[in-house]
Amino acid sequence: MSAAPASESQPDPTSPVGPTAGTRAPRRRSWFEIRWRQFRNAPPPVTRAVAASLIVAAVLAVPLLAYELSLRAGTGAPGSDLRTGAVAAYVLAVFLAGSVLTYLWVPLPTGASGVRRRTPWSAALGAFAALPVAYLVLVLVFQVLVPLLLG
Repeated sequence: MSAAPASESQPDPTSPVGPTAGTRAPRRRSWFEIRWRQFRNAPPPVTRAVAASLIVAAVLAVPLLAYELSLRAGTGAPGSDLRTGAVAAYVLAVFLAGSVLTYLWVPLPTGASGVRRRTPWSAALGAFAALPVAYLVLVLVFQVLVPLLLG
């Protein structure tokens, strides 16, 4: 019974690590495959920030849609068109609510288990998510829903 030489039982730590004989190099993924994988595996803080902003934007879009439909139907008093102010208030409300909700819902990761801390960066994450979400919901309301409901 002879022992195997050390070189066969354990790899040489000084040798470069790479594909061994008989293995193929991994296939390069397309741009779409990379982005789709990133979309499916988004970090939970980002997902929560977008979800918080999307919920607030959807809830606040209902009165904005009702106001727009009432103005287009002619039920508003002459000179009472406050759409610009309503849209500005909507964006500000989504921005602030998304920031606050993300601050409350998304703690920053720490090395210690059980320790939860929040900093202004949590709110900044919500702010960065809130603005695009607010504008996308506005486009959906004014460019899709209003013509669909009045058409």
